[in-house]
Amino acid sequence: MSYLDELNEIQRQAVEHIEGPLMIIAGPGSGKTRVLTYRIAHLMEMGVDPYNILSLTFTNKAAREMKNRIEKISGPEARSLYVGTFHSVFARLLRLYAPKLGYPSNFSIYDTQDARSLIKNIIKELGLNDNIYKANIVSNRISNAKNHLLSPKKYAANLEMITEDELSSRPKIKTIYKHYARRCFQAGAMDFDDLLMKMYELISEHADILYKLQHQFKFIMIDEFQDTNEAQYMIVRKLADVHRNIGVVGDDAQSIYGFRGATIQNILNFEKEYENLKVYKLEQNYRSTKNIVNIANEIIKKNTGQLEKTIWTDNGEGIKTKVFKTASDNEEAKRVANNLQEEQLRNHFKNEDFAILYRTNAQSRAMEDALRTRNVPYVVYGGMSFYQRKEIKDLLAYMKVIVNPKDEESLRRVINFPTRGIGNTTMQKVTIVANQNEISIWEVLKSLSFYGFNARITNAVDGFITLIESYQTSLGKKDAFQIASGIAKESGMQPKLYDDKTVEGLSRYENFQELLNSIKEFVEADEVDTLGTKVEDKTLGSYLQQVSLLTDADDKKKSDKAVKLMTIHAAKGLEFPVVYLVGMEEELFPSKMSMGTREGLEEERRLFYVAATRAEKKFVMSYATTRFRFGKLIYCQPSRFIDEISPMNLEVIGGLTKPKPNTGGKFGNLFNKKKKRTAAKPARPTRPVSKLKDDPNFKAQDASALAEGMNVKHARFGEGTVMEIEGDAQNKIATISFGDMGEKRILIRFAKLQILS
Repeated sequence: MSYLDELNEIQRQAVEHIEGPLMIIAGPGSGKTRVLTYRIAHLMEMGVDPYNILSLTFTNKAAREMKNRIEKISGPEARSLYVGTFHSVFARLLRLYAPKLGYPSNFSIYDTQDARSLIKNIIKELGLNDNIYKANIVSNRISNAKNHLLSPKKYAANLEMITEDELSSRPKIKTIYKHYARRCFQAGAMDFDDLLMKMYELISEHADILYKLQHQFKFIMIDEFQDTNEAQYMIVRKLADVHRNIGVVGDDAQSIYGFRGATIQNILNFEKEYENLKVYKLEQNYRSTKNIVNIANEIIKKNTGQLEKTIWTDNGEGIKTKVFKTASDNEEAKRVANNLQEEQLRNHFKNEDFAILYRTNAQSRAMEDALRTRNVPYVVYGGMSFYQRKEIKDLLAYMKVIVNPKDEESLRRVINFPTRGIGNTTMQKVTIVANQNEISIWEVLKSLSFYGFNARITNAVDGFITLIESYQTSLGKKDAFQIASGIAKESGMQPKLYDDKTVEGLSRYENFQELLNSIKEFVEADEVDTLGTKVEDKTLGSYLQQVSLLTDADDKKKSDKAVKLMTIHAAKGLEFPVVYLVGMEEELFPSKMSMGTREGLEEERRLFYVAATRAEKKFVMSYATTRFRFGKLIYCQPSRFIDEISPMNLEVIGGLTKPKPNTGGKFGNLFNKKKKRTAAKPARPTRPVSKLKDDPNFKAQDASALAEGMNVKHARFGEGTVMEIEGDAQNKIATISFGDMGEKRILIRFAKLQILS
């Protein structure tokens, strides 16, 4: 059992735990994945049948890596393990038992875009105002209900939910939810949230299936437990009720997905749920320097709702964390890009060693501009997924209709693409007939003449139906690539894309070919599915099941030789030698939307903790004193998180800005220190200066040559002295003391000043 020798004492204790509930609290960089992997391998070494082990995580990539590691230790037996994401494992089980719930085994899986498209159609059909009932808002509301296991009937009876809807002027959400659930059922489709709710429904209403699964999965492991929602926890709790060999791995300090429905209380209260629970704390960080670990600890200790632990490391002290103060978001980006290139020259870091993290996607623009200007290759994470591009979804929709012709969203997408003369008016009439008769759109389309549609429409639709049915007869005879490549040509999609010779058209055609290439690889390669199990089934249905469950993290590999730009949320689980955290300003980070409650602010603090602990060797923060947001130039205050760090751990470059009066910001040690000025800088005038009113002698001048110490006149504030100038050529800001009118910060290129001396 040499693999046990690779573990430290507390890791080994956790791995050797066999029976009974356990919780592994795993700090960042503490070897969590190794412990989880080795524990499963150790269970197999102790004689546990891999068929009896279920391990759940949040990305297909993590599941595959875990299974590969276990196989290296335990051999090919590991292929029998149920290792996968919640959604992929539950989809696999639902394929077996879906008929028990009235769904076909080949049910479609709607992604977020599909779900919102259907909701948008329902809002329109109900005659509701789509400016009030926005599809994304309604979709999020329904998703939240499903994560709390609220069916349409339970939702309509939930006073709290109904009251919230009425207060937001959306009392009809319960009606939309009811129609949405019915339409998905008629289409033989489940959305991502249904994969959880229907799994819970299955084991709650069918005792025989619950009994079978409880006795199959004698050992259950859950990774990233702090990210689970109510539905996920309730399912695994039911599955673990008989043997109670449930093990959870996670870190409450890294719970950052509250907006997606994650419930931090699952991990905080786990100890109360299970008697005789054994808790193991992995507190040694193998990733970061002492300086970075100290900063993370300082920040997170401010939170009240957390499990007690102290992260430590035997790594070197490392350098102090730099904090860049800049005059604008553009200057911030330039400062970061310059420092990045300096690190490459001085310390021989490569492009791939750097990550630039931010709170919101909109912040990437300035960073991209600065890197592009310097010819630094970069890749932005979190943009449009390959599988969300129109040309990709179009071809996938054709394939989905072949496998499940009742799939309403896929059918709508392709029935008139390329154009067949089947317009929106026709589809609206078809939808009305389908709803009135409570049947699928496909069934109406097959009987248009019976429902009174004219011959022209009937002939156009019959051609489409003949095309689809011709490929349906091939489902059991041809593999996924043969069908996909055939429908691509015969539908007219491939010729249409090929004929478009614009730059955008060529890009779409390349993407289209890339999808066909991936299907060819699926058919020819020694492929594994999302659970890591070898796929012998090369049919179209098998391919669609796999691709429907892919996440952004499973997209084709991005460039390895580039600087990574991403939100902090996207960076979770990753690590980089050098991390820049930009936009460290109040109301940006922490977010203004989250500052109103203690729970919201504590999640923002956990988000900072995640950002800091992505760094291995160097962690750099930056903030701007002005930033354009929503088309307006605003003045910014440094984030309170900077002030929560001891000055001894920071190297502040440019000084920190003291908050303006009446901002409500009282930050201690750093912000309230008086800024020391050099002797060369002028003293502030103490004499009162009168405000000018219509001074006939006032003449505005070009202020580009403005310098510290100059005396100036302003039409409204009167005479003053230039105390400080900061910023780049385009965004220079002058701090001017106007005596009894106070200090003013003025953007020089817009300033109306008269230079006196």
